[in-house]
Amino acid sequence: MTEPGLIRDLVRGVPVFPDDMPPFDPLAAPDSPVDLFVEWLTRAVEDGIAAPHAVTLSTVDDDGLPDARVVILKDLTRSGWQVASSADSPKGRQLAAHPSAALSFFWPAAGRQVRIRGTVSTGTTEENDADFQRRHPVARALVLAGSQSSVLRSRDELDDAVADQVARIEATDGLASTTWTVFTVAPDAVEFWQADQERRHTRLLYTRFGEGWRREMLWP
Repeated sequence: MTEPGLIRDLVRGVPVFPDDMPPFDPLAAPDSPVDLFVEWLTRAVEDGIAAPHAVTLSTVDDDGLPDARVVILKDLTRSGWQVASSADSPKGRQLAAHPSAALSFFWPAAGRQVRIRGTVSTGTTEENDADFQRRHPVARALVLAGSQSSVLRSRDELDDAVADQVARIEATDGLASTTWTVFTVAPDAVEFWQADQERRHTRLLYTRFGEGWRREMLWP
């Protein structure tokens, strides 16, 4: 006997895509996926899409099992897409052991996705510290406490640790972290996905080809 679904009726009929979505002509796309991403992100910011710089970072652990979480895009250079975390966090340890990652952006209000896969490199000490110093004091305090993803016994334990580290930050100008790391995902493949109400989605894939990029349209 087949077990009945728990949410089928709940989600059936929920709208997936908005009525109005931006146009996308793959034949007019720029030669570089970096340039097209900047165009799409700029449009998302201008259209007021919530947290357009939020991105799902996917890694693998030592057992080869996938792991994913949403982080914030820090920057984009010609070298790749940049995110950051503590080197001793689960994602930091996974990236050190297996320096490849996937990034997935999803902007529901525009019916758009961007998917990136590539190898990962770490920032210099100066780059890592510059990013760390730009963070909010409490965010820096959490990094300095150094317990991300550890079991938390109580909220008081968290509050006390943050208070202690904020006091250190206020007492020491430019207090640095030895673990905070900027990770750059150098793309081997970048896909741009534009939704269609009839599911005839437009997909454009960029793949590395010599010093440049090959562009190919994909079936939905």
